[in-house]
Amino acid sequence: MKNIGYLLLLCFIQISCTQTKSMSITELTSEDVENAVLIDVRTPEEYAEGHLDNAVNINWYEEDFINQFKTIEKDKTIYVYCKKGGRSASAAELLTSSGYKNVIDLLGGYDALEDKD
Repeated sequence: MKNIGYLLLLCFIQISCTQTKSMSITELTSEDVENAVLIDVRTPEEYAEGHLDNAVNINWYEEDFINQFKTIEKDKTIYVYCKKGGRSASAAELLTSSGYKNVIDLLGGYDALEDKD
């Protein structure tokens, strides 16, 4: 029983140590993404309706989602966005827990940019 307690404590510590960074999508500048990777995690249909310049579409709902990041260096800055922010938050957490060191969730999603205009 004592070992189970230690295991749960270690799991809690691991989860609490992996924090995902975030910023508002409306604050993103071209300088921010100059040396980074910009990922749109929406479906291809949503992506086709409009997306940020130079964004790569990697569909969150694809079974091999995380495998599509194998060509991206783990210490490269990755900006992630979706429609409103739910999928990108999940994707950012998964990438961070998979060892990517500088993942930034763009809060508000693509809809926030359309509302801004």
